[in-house]
Amino acid sequence: MRTRFSPAIVAGVLFALVSAGPVQATAATVGATAYYLALGDSLARGVQPDSGGADVETNLGYVDDLYTLYRAAIPGLQLVKLGCPDETTTTMIHGGGRCNYPLGSQLAQAVDFLKTHRVVLVTIDIGANNVDQCIDSNGTDPSCLESGFKAAQAELPDILAQLRAARPDVLIVGMNYYDPFLAVWLQGPPGQALATASEQLTVAFNGLLGSVYSAFGVPVADVQSAFQTTNFTSVPPFGVPVNVILVCSWTWMCAPDPVGPNIHPNVVGYWVIAGSFAKVIGPLRR
Repeated sequence: MRTRFSPAIVAGVLFALVSAGPVQATAATVGATAYYLALGDSLARGVQPDSGGADVETNLGYVDDLYTLYRAAIPGLQLVKLGCPDETTTTMIHGGGRCNYPLGSQLAQAVDFLKTHRVVLVTIDIGANNVDQCIDSNGTDPSCLESGFKAAQAELPDILAQLRAARPDVLIVGMNYYDPFLAVWLQGPPGQALATASEQLTVAFNGLLGSVYSAFGVPVADVQSAFQTTNFTSVPPFGVPVNVILVCSWTWMCAPDPVGPNIHPNVVGYWVIAGSFAKVIGPLRR
C-alpha cells in the first residue's frame, strides 16, 4: 500500500498534537537560517521497501512529516538528514557503517553541524540495529542480545553527551521503538511464543533507552505506546491481538512476498511516529 498524504493534511492533523505539547524548543543563536537536524538509522531516512522488496529512502518518513508541520510554523526552516540505514550506536560514533561522512561518522558530522548552524530541533532514533539481527523466525540469540544491550547502554550516553556539549540549548528528542516481530504471531503457536518473547525484549530495550535519555534530560517520543506494543488483547472474530493487527497495518511486516516481510513502517506508520514526536515537541519557536 502506497497511500500518500499531502503536506497540508499531515500538517493539519498533527497541529492539534503540537498545540498542547509539553515541551517548547528555543533556537540556538548561530546564523540566520533555522535548521531541523534529523539523526539516527533507516527510520530517520524514511526507508520503505519498493515493489521488488529492496529498501529505498523516501521523503515520506516521520522526519518529513515533522518538517512539513514545523516549516509551516517557521518559514524558511531547513531540514538536514544525517541518519543512515543499518546504523548502530557503534557505527554512529566510530563510522564504518553504510554511509560515508566527510568527518568520519554521523556523530562527528552532527556535532560539527550543531556548532556551526542555528539548529532549533534535533530528533534521534538509534539502537534498534544493535539488536534486530538477534531475532529471526528461529528464535532469539541471547549472546547477540546481550552484546547489543551492552553497546547501547555504553554508547548512547556518549552520543548524547557530545550532542549536548556541541549545543547545550537545543531541544533534542529521542524515541523508543515498536516491535515489528510481533507479526510472527500469525505463524501459529511457535510464532506466538516468539512474538511474546520479542515483545518482552522490546519493552526491556526501550526501558534501557528511556533511562539513558532521561539521564540527559532528553524527552522521548513513545512509539512503543503509539503502536500499542504490549496490548495482546484479542480482537474478535479473528482472534488476533491488537498489537499484531497494528504492526501489520502500520509496517510492511505482513506484506506478501517480495515486498514483505519488512520491518519498516509504511506511510501511515511513519505518520504515527511523527505524531508521537509532535506530542513531545509541542510548538517550535524560531
